[in-house]
Amino acid sequence: MTNTEIRDFIASSIDENPVMLFMKGTPHQPACGFSARTSGCLNALGVKYAALDILPDPRIREELSALSGWPTIPQLFVDGELVGGADIVMEMYESGELAEKLEAEQPEDAPEPEPQQQRQAPIGLENRLD
Repeated sequence: MTNTEIRDFIASSIDENPVMLFMKGTPHQPACGFSARTSGCLNALGVKYAALDILPDPRIREELSALSGWPTIPQLFVDGELVGGADIVMEMYESGELAEKLEAEQPEDAPEPEPQQQRQAPIGLENRLD
């Protein structure tokens, strides 16, 4: 796969999925704490989203960052717009702004999302929009 094909795949993933998360690992097996917290926020809100593991090929991260202008992972996109990384998503979750943006119900206590066990996983686009 060429860099252009990778960038096109990333762009189409952002366009085709209302909520798209680029992360290290998968929502079920995050490979870093930042990705675990970000997917944990979405999971706590019960939001359906697609996720892509950027770890299997370093070009995925390079092309994503070139496309978004954001250097770090994870990166959350909502309706084609970059929301931000782990710190921004966490702040938005805690304030209720993320639930509002995603038209989801904020949990009453808004507890910190539980990171799931961290293990490296194979590449794959996990589409939870069924």
